[in-house]
Amino acid sequence: MEAMIRNEVLSCFIFYGVLLVLKMYLVAVIVGQARLRKKAFANPEDALRHGGLRFLREDPDVERCRRAHLNDMENILPFLFLGAVYSLSGPSLAAARLHFLAFLLARLLHSAAYLLAWRAPSRSVAYILAQIPCVSMAVQILMVVSPYA
Repeated sequence: MEAMIRNEVLSCFIFYGVLLVLKMYLVAVIVGQARLRKKAFANPEDALRHGGLRFLREDPDVERCRRAHLNDMENILPFLFLGAVYSLSGPSLAAARLHFLAFLLARLLHSAAYLLAWRAPSRSVAYILAQIPCVSMAVQILMVVSPYA
């Protein structure tokens, strides 16, 4: 761990990566709270515990929260891989911080747009803004490792 701390870019990535994972956990909690509030459970044992099998059902608000969480997993997990490899590829701290911060802010906007049902195209714009640093990191990684391909 001490060796990682000496790598400022990797430490910066870890900071933003942990914030993103915490954000994913928060959205997962929001899904659970929506299920409880709306009494819309996906599993029979949960429905039985909270009033009966009539609550084994889907709800549009719960599904919106669940889709926001799934979207986080589809986008944050690849970012964690790209960011880790990018951190080891020798970028400047300023460039790396810009990539990581831009992704975090765009994903926060995306979650807000999803959970609060903001008008289109706000969610799409946030999604695209989050993809820009990911594509940039991927291209830079490929440029570094291209002699090995």
